[in-house]
Amino acid sequence: MPALVLLGAQWGDEGKGKATDLLGGSVDYVVRYQGGNNAGHTVVVGDQKYALHLLPSGILSPGCTPVIGNGVVVDPAVLLSELSGLNERGVDTSKLLISGNAHLITPYHQTLDKVTERFLGKRKIGTTGRGIGPAYADKINRVGIRVQDLFDESILRQKVEAALHDKNQVLIKIFNRRAISIDQVVEEYLAYAEQIKDYVADTTLLLNTALDEGKVVLLEGGQGTLLDVDHGTYPFVTSSNPTAGGACTGSGIGPTKINRVIGILKAYTTRVGAGPFPTELFDADGEALRRIGGERGVTTGRDRRCGWFDAVIARYATRVNGLTDFFLTKLDVLTGWEQIPVCVAYEIDGKRVEELPFSQTDFHHAKPVYETLPGWSEDISKAKTFSDLPKNAQAYVKALEEMSGAPISAIGVGPGRTETIEINSFL
Repeated sequence: MPALVLLGAQWGDEGKGKATDLLGGSVDYVVRYQGGNNAGHTVVVGDQKYALHLLPSGILSPGCTPVIGNGVVVDPAVLLSELSGLNERGVDTSKLLISGNAHLITPYHQTLDKVTERFLGKRKIGTTGRGIGPAYADKINRVGIRVQDLFDESILRQKVEAALHDKNQVLIKIFNRRAISIDQVVEEYLAYAEQIKDYVADTTLLLNTALDEGKVVLLEGGQGTLLDVDHGTYPFVTSSNPTAGGACTGSGIGPTKINRVIGILKAYTTRVGAGPFPTELFDADGEALRRIGGERGVTTGRDRRCGWFDAVIARYATRVNGLTDFFLTKLDVLTGWEQIPVCVAYEIDGKRVEELPFSQTDFHHAKPVYETLPGWSEDISKAKTFSDLPKNAQAYVKALEEMSGAPISAIGVGPGRTETIEINSFL
């Protein structure tokens, strides 16, 4: 069986957790392929709400094996805390697998993340301060620590010593902070080895073998397309590749084994952190979207910036990811607006632009060009088929589909697992 990729088509927080959970009962493996505990997914099962930060959403599906791939950076303390929380609520976490090649977030990564962000002042990126960026930087600089290093004390100590040789100098001489103890880091991380050893595996071999045996593998991105370090609104991005190409490098599954790439689109647009956001609203409509949509970051706890749907961004996500389908979420949040603006293009220096500008300067100066669509007032949360939606809601979905460049195969009409209209099967 081929693999599927499911990723965010905006700036993250589109509802990937619900989409993954919906598919979880039909797939054999769900794989997180990038990011760390800077991402948050909320999944509602019955009257229970689960906030996942590092674990794949598939951990809530009993027949599914959740996998943390090699492209993820793992904070072992967060991992164990999240597992403990789920176990206390009766969720079986014993099937979890973690790539031995995944890199670890350490205390010095977290410290550097926080002090660097404060040092930037007005130029800050909006990082979560959880050490994700510095951990990826060490990975690229070839001084990172991997999960497998926990099981060899000599290698672990050598790597921690090498990393802190320079980092302690930076902390002391530039940021006026105390040096971090090598012994303390090594002791703490050796203690994690015993606690996670049963989860660690050669996940690349396992996943490819599963595909050869006809199993279904779902690859789950942690953040959205516009936060991709190569294809996002740099420098206001994450430190990894949430786009479809990252699914291959972050899991060890080759591109010829992927046949479907599903983009998650919110029926409006949100963003957390700093950076340009052409359709952002600073009025009562923006506050209403935030309040009705419950737009507060699962991991960060920060209010999300809210704006109208941006078709330019959706088209861009379709192009750079090769999207085959969209899952449109939170359509119910728009119920009650008489008119709903949709950004169809930008105006930059007096010119109409219909594709995302490659220049950071141009994007910072982009002004949205809106078309207004009629709204609806009927409750749509009980809709089971597309025809159950009000005519204006149907027209809104069709308009977004045409503007975005890929078919909409499912629509979220409420937060619950069952509050979804499936138009075309994803499997």
